[in-house]
Amino acid sequence: MVCAIRREYHSGYIGNQGIAVRHAPLANSGLKTCSNQEQEMTQQITFGIFDHLDVNGEHPAQQYAGRLRFIAACDRMRLYAYHLAEHHGTAHGPASAPNLFLAAASQRTERIRLGPMVLLLPLYHPLRAVEEICMLDQISNGRLDLGVGKGAVPMEHAFFGVEPGTVTTRYRETLEILQHAMTADVVQYEGAHYQLHDVPMAVRPLQQPHPPLWCGTVSRETASWAERHNVNMIALGPSEGIRALNAIHRSHQQVQSTASTPLFLGMLRTLVIADTDARAYALAETADRRWYHSLVALWRQSGLNPPYAIDDTIESAIATGMCAVGTAATVRDQLADDLRVAGSNYVAVQPLLGCMRVEDGIATLAALEAEVIPKLAA
Repeated sequence: MVCAIRREYHSGYIGNQGIAVRHAPLANSGLKTCSNQEQEMTQQITFGIFDHLDVNGEHPAQQYAGRLRFIAACDRMRLYAYHLAEHHGTAHGPASAPNLFLAAASQRTERIRLGPMVLLLPLYHPLRAVEEICMLDQISNGRLDLGVGKGAVPMEHAFFGVEPGTVTTRYRETLEILQHAMTADVVQYEGAHYQLHDVPMAVRPLQQPHPPLWCGTVSRETASWAERHNVNMIALGPSEGIRALNAIHRSHQQVQSTASTPLFLGMLRTLVIADTDARAYALAETADRRWYHSLVALWRQSGLNPPYAIDDTIESAIATGMCAVGTAATVRDQLADDLRVAGSNYVAVQPLLGCMRVEDGIATLAALEAEVIPKLAA
């Protein structure tokens, strides 16, 4: 396997308008449209973190403090980014104000990029959203990576009084306003849901024209949209499905060539690494059981089933490839196979879930840094 690992950060220059973001080039002078697996594996692979910050049984103040300590460890390990999910009314998402938590994280880190994955735009007034985004990018010294989305849990929309039939149009209007407002002196907008008249923008993002955009996806439509709008992507599911989504993204990019810099085509994987396969499995099984119950709680309370497949046991999650559990060698082999099939250039690692301790997540990352990444790159 040929796999050059990349763990640098966005490089940039300081100008009158702030930091102009540009990715470091991928291997072989850019992102290539790969015709076979060997070509795909020559691209550089970047590692970041995805986190739900789901309730783990600790006092909330203790859990938040522990997570900030965890992010500081990720920063020291020079991982690329920390992506935080947003949820409401559930133990699956006590980080219900992601921008607030990420602002705190920015003061405890120096290099790692930070961002929501994703900010649930239908739940925000666009003016509030853009002001928070601009502040967070300034506070973090231009380290914001902005994940945007509609949200997949209708009960959470209902908590905010958002009618199901308006979710998509609210999302589209809010995103249009965000992208316009981050480069405007004064905002004017007329939409079905929002009207803004002569609103001055007192603060702009440090990164110009705006922070890099990200999305999460399981659908072909979103993969196509992400490429057309120069949006980085983290795909969920088995590696074969992710390969299909990446192919859509790459085919559009090859034809249109709209991106000035290569985009990240990511895959999400839960990793649990220990000194033996048995110990890693025991740790993952207990944590995954709690994580799953938190994930489906709102659906069960509403008498509904999620509209997407969810692995309900650790065995199922391992079988579908969503989890890699075991020693460093075991995890390394699975990641190598997944990357070979999917052709992704970014891995969003979830090392903490359910009732896992921060120390367990840090141990997984230490093994990833010392024993997995170097050998993948060999």
